[in-house]
Amino acid sequence: MRRTVFNEDHEAFRDTIRAFIEAEVAPVYEEWENAGHPPRDFYAKLGELGVFGIQVPEEYGGAGETSFKYQAVISEECARAGVSFGGYGVHVNLVLPYLLKYGSQEQKKRWLPPFVSGEMMTAIAMTEPGTGSDLAGMQTTAKRDGDHYVLNGAKTFITGGVLADRVLVVARTSPATPENRRAGLSILAVDTRSEGYAVGRKLEKIGLRSSDTAELSFTDVRVPVEDLLGEEGRGFEYLTHNLAEERLGIATSSYASAAAAVEFARKYVQERTVFGKTVSSFQNTKFVLAECATEVEAARSLVDRCIEALDAGELTPADAAVCKLFCTEVQARVVDKCLQLHGGYGYILEYPIARLYADARVARIYGGTSEVLKTIIAKDIQV
Repeated sequence: MRRTVFNEDHEAFRDTIRAFIEAEVAPVYEEWENAGHPPRDFYAKLGELGVFGIQVPEEYGGAGETSFKYQAVISEECARAGVSFGGYGVHVNLVLPYLLKYGSQEQKKRWLPPFVSGEMMTAIAMTEPGTGSDLAGMQTTAKRDGDHYVLNGAKTFITGGVLADRVLVVARTSPATPENRRAGLSILAVDTRSEGYAVGRKLEKIGLRSSDTAELSFTDVRVPVEDLLGEEGRGFEYLTHNLAEERLGIATSSYASAAAAVEFARKYVQERTVFGKTVSSFQNTKFVLAECATEVEAARSLVDRCIEALDAGELTPADAAVCKLFCTEVQARVVDKCLQLHGGYGYILEYPIARLYADARVARIYGGTSEVLKTIIAKDIQV
């Protein structure tokens, strides 16, 4: 079906990203996966390309574009090539909305130019070893001491945590109240060069191996009060503000992954022969790919609708939950079926379908598990 969500500017941008991936990423991607992250200078190349600054106002060195569609194009092109941009997604889709919405003028002038250039890479640290999705139960504390906060605690599953230069750390600045467990949380933008800040293990994951994920610890880290993001005690409120866009970003990547899986499988079955016939000639192959293509089309339609809603300021948390839940489940089914069509080669990592399969599993976990999303949706429909 003809898509109407993108215009000529978006398609020209797509051509640029596709050429960049072919020249700068695809030839060395296996090295990135083995290392666990891209080389640090890759982010400078992304900065030169301008992708970090698309949604940053012009006064801070960005393009001043408010639409999410350019980020969607990048997700689609990365999936199409079976690659990722490492910590790019967290840097742009998770951290940037907080800086734009809650950063002071002084903070934006200080942080956004190096953010745009790739000189300063960022991450966000919410999850703790014992809390998981229960952010209100976090134990990391930041106690005021004169013109600094003293930060103590630990975080885990921090994407981009190995190479990050500044990390948005969610910490408890005052105790929770009996009426509200979520009270007392704040967000501190912590300089990773600070004394007492430590990167622990780089976690070995099933998939997304070119994206560094780490444990972080804070031992009496002194954070200047001017690095508090927004107001003290409003951290939980701030975190919920960006959930819709975060979940749409995951949904977009998941749909794009499913679409790429269909294309990889389509090409493979046309080339592979068994019993003297191409795999594509068997009715089962045709039916499986037809089923997958249908699911991808449904996911694409939902994503496009939600992108338009986000750009219009109308995407609700429940809408985003529906989109992420549906698209990640479609991704799981489609990628699995397309791997099956590859036979034994689908289990070999040199084939892109194998990486897609490994990468897909986390989509139903991060950004809100499928179970959490179902709870949100059920509440929205008043069940």
